[in-house]
Amino acid sequence: MRSDLVFKALSQVTNRYQLCQLASKATRKLHKPNTRVQDTTNDVLCRFETANPKGQTLTEAPALQPAERRRAA
Repeated sequence: MRSDLVFKALSQVTNRYQLCQLASKATRKLHKPNTRVQDTTNDVLCRFETANPKGQTLTEAPALQPAERRRAA
């Protein structure tokens, strides 16, 4: 069932809204003509189970750059 795929994919993406956005973009890019969109969506969710769709590991945090201060002219 698709709900099982969604819960497994949530192990990689903790935000459900972001998961929906990423899944819809991936489905559009991976969809092949003459196949069902449902099958493509299920395939995308299966791929999200094993790979992080955001491209970074969960423990890795992006480095924060110090904000530059602007002076009034």
